[in-house]
Amino acid sequence: SLLPPLLALLCFGAPALRAAAGSAPSASPRRAEAAEEPWCPYKVGGEGSAGGRLCFRTPARGFQCAARACRAHRSPGGALVANVLRNGSVLLQWGPPRPAAGLRGFALNCSWDGTYTRFPCDSVELGAACRDYLLPEAHGSVRYRLCLQPRYAPPRPAPPAQCVEFRVEPAAMRDIVVAMTAVGGSICVMLVFICLLVAYITENLMSPALAGAAAAAPR
Repeated sequence: SLLPPLLALLCFGAPALRAAAGSAPSASPRRAEAAEEPWCPYKVGGEGSAGGRLCFRTPARGFQCAARACRAHRSPGGALVANVLRNGSVLLQWGPPRPAAGLRGFALNCSWDGTYTRFPCDSVELGAACRDYLLPEAHGSVRYRLCLQPRYAPPRPAPPAQCVEFRVEPAAMRDIVVAMTAVGGSICVMLVFICLLVAYITENLMSPALAGAAAAAPR
């Protein structure tokens, strides 16, 4: 009869199936983590040029602007943040726009103030999965204005762009500050050494002479 083997399979096979079903979701966090970190496709083009080579970069997720090595500048709406680093680079960060349906990507426009007029920077087209972009080198003592605008499939209109303005500290000024800090530290060390030397001379050389003069005075 096939009834006993079927009963045994139902009794002993059900826990195994439940165990397998319980162990299967352990691999899903890895897939979810990989899905949360896609490549960021972008295309850089100069002013008036529609072309550009397609490039990819890994997103800098989890980046936080430290107070000593970075200065954060936010747009009036707070959706766009420019993290100005000490090495002269600028990391732009933004959150997912609302609504997310129909999002095709982002358009990033850059300009900076000159002596008499405003000059355009390179324009960047970013994919819909991008949430940050790195400007590797920015000119010092120049006020930048960066505007990020989401792009949607028609007929949805594009929302207003988020703009942020900032000024990069010149590299020469950073070098001067570092040099002054080093010189100031050296001067402090020298002053401490001189004070210790004077105290040693006063304690070990001047005191015996004064004691001898005081002992010879009554005679």
